Amino acid sequence: MALGRGGVSLVVMLAFVASSCQTEDKRPLPHYTSNGRGVAPTNTAENKSNRHFIEFRSRYALTYGHTYVVFGQADKNGNMINPEVAGLAPASPDAAQYVIGHFIPVPASTGPTDGDLEEQYRSASWRVMLSDNEYNDTVAYIRKLQATSRLWEASVYNCNAFVADIARHMGYKAPSIWLRPQQFITNLREMNTG
Repeated sequence: MALGRGGVSLVVMLAFVASSCQTEDKRPLPHYTSNGRGVAPTNTAENKSNRHFIEFRSRYALTYGHTYVVFGQADKNGNMINPEVAGLAPASPDAAQYVIGHFIPVPASTGPTDGDLEEQYRSASWRVMLSDNEYNDTVAYIRKLQATSRLWEASVYNCNAFVADIARHMGYKAPSIWLRPQQFITNLREMNTG
């Protein structure tokens, strides 16, 4: 039985998606912090003025993981004060929706998911300190993205794609959306900080 052109495309796409999920995560990667220009702030006055942040994060999960952002204010020691989380994931905790979402789009949620702020699950992160204006612009874009992102589909618009949109809005380059979350966040940081 010969596969038609559409059947071959489907087999190739499924093989690509499956192969991207076969690599293993590394041990948790160190936390990185930089200012909006890609370098760590060293000036004390600059540190005091940049109390807002966005942190691009990945975490471990029973599957291949999750990519999302955490944003808000930090105290003088860098500890988060009332952080908010935004990411894209299937709206239902039912594993069937996650599996179906690898083939067709499923309804999505754009807020926090279980484990996002639990340190033991963090696999990689990159925190960018922002001025008030940069922060306000970024948060407005995140809110707009949350309002318009209604569907999740693993190979078309997944959690990496959602975070990539935020990064590109901020002027950063973004890696392929088909990487594992830990690789995605690591590559995002490396592409933009040298």
